[in-house]
Amino acid sequence: MTLRVCVIGLGPIGNLHARIHKEDPLAELVGVCDIQKDRADAAAAALGVPAFYDAQQMLDALQPDLCSVTTGGYEYGSDHYAPTMQALSAGCHVLGEKPISNIVEEGEEMVAKAIEQGVCYGVNLNHRFTPAARLAKKWVDEGRMGHLLFINMSMWIMNPAESSPYYHLKALHPHTIDVMRYFCGDIEAVQCFATKAPGRKIWSTAQFNMRFKNGVVGSLTGSYDIQRGHPMERCEVAGTGARFVLQDMWRELTLYPAGNLEKTVYTDPTFGGFGNFQDTFKNRIHTFLQEVTDGVAPDQIDGKAADALASQKVIQAAIESLDTETVVYVR
Repeated sequence: MTLRVCVIGLGPIGNLHARIHKEDPLAELVGVCDIQKDRADAAAAALGVPAFYDAQQMLDALQPDLCSVTTGGYEYGSDHYAPTMQALSAGCHVLGEKPISNIVEEGEEMVAKAIEQGVCYGVNLNHRFTPAARLAKKWVDEGRMGHLLFINMSMWIMNPAESSPYYHLKALHPHTIDVMRYFCGDIEAVQCFATKAPGRKIWSTAQFNMRFKNGVVGSLTGSYDIQRGHPMERCEVAGTGARFVLQDMWRELTLYPAGNLEKTVYTDPTFGGFGNFQDTFKNRIHTFLQEVTDGVAPDQIDGKAADALASQKVIQAAIESLDTETVVYVR
């Protein structure tokens, strides 16, 4: 039995979600919604499903099993709360876009509502949903890294948009911090410094120092000031037994065993591999559809909303650190 799916929010990312659901054998796309009539109508015409301009009306009319909530808003996250709460209250499984919310208290309410309803609530933390990232996680879980020591993460893209002073931190780093947590666990303390490139009004480049609850130390460098190139994302994790380097989300993963000059390299294959960044969305969305289909317990799904909320709390602590020039503990 396929899952009846709706999409709320039809910007470029929402249209991508809708097309992927349309093509996935586990899903039946039954409706799309956007408060902007022209966007809803265009997506509906392209996908052959009815258009709605009010999320609650769509939920009442179609009673879907699952909703992608791909709204945007201020700092990319201000419009997620209301439609997510509506979909969860209707008993829908929800796959939301990052950030879960640009207000941590709203994110806490959203996660609590999903628990109350007993439904799966995931967030599109797509950077962990690649064969290379999963292999790296397998090495960590198998103990091949030995005692974990440090993690260094970096990511940059050119984004000239300006909104709040903290736009870059809130909009880009749900991904990077989630990858760091994926490999090394919960973060307990953070220190953040930032700078503004010439002509910028926001903190457009930032450096985070972190300590994890298990004792791992880490750093994160992020920027909205650098032209895209190869790689645009790099993650290095080291332990007493080995070190690995993950380039971009899927392109190449290299394991350097301690005391052994023979390294192990995974390279994304030319045929059957990830062709582009959009394939990370396909992998992530299909995984969520499969987990819901298989009846995976909500607290056991990969990339659950609680993970996204944990990343936002780290970002909130980083902003406090930036403002106060102190080390801040994650609450």
